[in-house]
Amino acid sequence: MAQRSISVEHLARIEGHGDIHLEIEDGRVSKCQFSVTEPARLFESMVRGRPFQEGPYIASRVCGICSSSHTLTDILAIEDIFGVKVTDRTRALRELLIYGSFLQNHATHLFVFAAPDFLGHKSIFPLEGASPELFQQALALKGMGNELCATIGGRSIHPITAVVGGFTDEPSSDEYLSLADKLESLVDFAVSCVDLFAGFQVEGFETAGDMLAMVEEGTYPVIGSDQALFVRSGDSFKADAFEEHIQEYAVDHSAAFLALERKTSSPYMACALSRINASWDSLTETARFAAAKAGLRPPELNPYANNIAQAVEIVDALIRCAGICRKLATNGYDGSSEPVGYEVRAGRGVGFTEAPRGALFHEIELDEDGRIVRANIITPTSQNIANLEADMALLAQLLVEQGAVASDIQLEVEKLVRAYDPCLSCSVH
Repeated sequence: MAQRSISVEHLARIEGHGDIHLEIEDGRVSKCQFSVTEPARLFESMVRGRPFQEGPYIASRVCGICSSSHTLTDILAIEDIFGVKVTDRTRALRELLIYGSFLQNHATHLFVFAAPDFLGHKSIFPLEGASPELFQQALALKGMGNELCATIGGRSIHPITAVVGGFTDEPSSDEYLSLADKLESLVDFAVSCVDLFAGFQVEGFETAGDMLAMVEEGTYPVIGSDQALFVRSGDSFKADAFEEHIQEYAVDHSAAFLALERKTSSPYMACALSRINASWDSLTETARFAAAKAGLRPPELNPYANNIAQAVEIVDALIRCAGICRKLATNGYDGSSEPVGYEVRAGRGVGFTEAPRGALFHEIELDEDGRIVRANIITPTSQNIANLEADMALLAQLLVEQGAVASDIQLEVEKLVRAYDPCLSCSVH
């Protein structure tokens, strides 16, 4: 009986620590596991008994890249309990803050984690010598995300100006116009990045799972909608009913929770590719054209295409945020961003946003004094791991049938894991 084992301990160029274990017997993949080896971080426990005002600041520490998303998702859950309705101006600022983290994350993932796989490097650093202009422009994209988050949120990670009901501070008109100019100056490079990542050769296969994303008619939503959609099954639901549609479960070989779609009992992806499949028509024209030119059109079911989808979202975010900044500079949104009034009360609330890596849910229960009784966080990576394992098995089997050697199977599986852009530290939160 021919048998091969492929093991990768502490996979490189991902956030957090995880291992890959494959067993191949008689031409069949008999075992495929992706093991998250991070220790539990207990964020849901540490907020219990604390006043609601502290919850968003603690939640932001779940992730250094997605901290804006965790802050705002926690705030939305609290506002859901209090019945808070914010102004259009506050909604615009929140969208900028979310997109700032998109730019931070996507630039980091694409150039620091993913690109070396396709350029024959062990890390990003050889790129500085081989293509210094590309290296500097990639850093500029990440820097733009940092600046956007710092200007709107008060600092580049763990924002401090976003609070229940609004913002404690806001940039000047001149600062908005400066941001708009800088954002627009990066669009041409971002478009070229779509072509760059579309030009990398990947294995042709389709995920067997579904895709989950926030949806809203006529827009490309990342915050502000309470509607979620499983793209392939067509199952749609309101965020506050997420437990009726998403089943979390534990496995012995991983420290993270995994997730299934309850309706189909199948794993699924929550990521940039999910969003583009769900809301393709609402991408900005330049981003949609760049995606179509690169061959990325829905339905796109190859998980490797998440790299291209993130590059498309960078184009979309730059254009969209520049427009928001110019509108803010000319007072084009109704209302003030100053926090609106509210009454503290007991209850359960759910916040829902699109974090850079995918759909993010925060559930909070408060007592009558506004102290946190219970908290529950469903991160994108914890939702993705079951589907990632299934795709790893599909890919490995395809490569075995093609006669690939163990080193090539390992490399392609590693590329696939990085294409998912996992944050394993977030998955154990």
